[in-house]
Amino acid sequence: MPLRIIAGELRGRRLATVPGLKTRPTADRTRESVFNILGPTLDGLHVLDLFAGTGAYGLEALSRGAAAAWFIEIGRAALKVLAANVDALGLADRGRVVRWDAARNLNCLRDHDPKFGLVFMDPPYRLGLVAPALAHLHAAGCLAAGARLVVEHAAEDALPELGESGYRLADQRRYGITLVSFLTYHASCSESLGATDQV
Repeated sequence: MPLRIIAGELRGRRLATVPGLKTRPTADRTRESVFNILGPTLDGLHVLDLFAGTGAYGLEALSRGAAAAWFIEIGRAALKVLAANVDALGLADRGRVVRWDAARNLNCLRDHDPKFGLVFMDPPYRLGLVAPALAHLHAAGCLAAGARLVVEHAAEDALPELGESGYRLADQRRYGITLVSFLTYHASCSESLGATDQV
């Protein structure tokens, strides 16, 4: 089935997808469930879409009233499709596409202002990328206090031990082979979980 915007000002608009199986877009039904859980609270939020792929999560957020979204992606084919989706939907003034390897660091977001209140993270499955991405977000100092994070991962890939990281698990839902974990962020963004390397 074609990928579409589910609700909001751009409801029903189609999204281009990346050919092949390397990029795995989130199914419309799963995305709809995620946004139902998030609720009607996106107005004015600054959103980050990590491992963005086609950009479906961030674009849906913009359609539902988010103020702006940054899309972080490293794959060249995905970046081409992502940029085309942003342009086709007329969101170039609110959506910024950045080529960056989020698995290495997120220095491109260091002390980003305004800080992000909502983050979507959908890394490739079974590569152990969730834990380093959470650490990189913390180190970048780019999250607002109370920010919400939606992390999509394989059901057999447990979340890392959150401990004193500043992240708290608020909810978790299973959709077939996929788990979606809803986290909140409470740590001071001035703290650091570890050094990062420049890209």
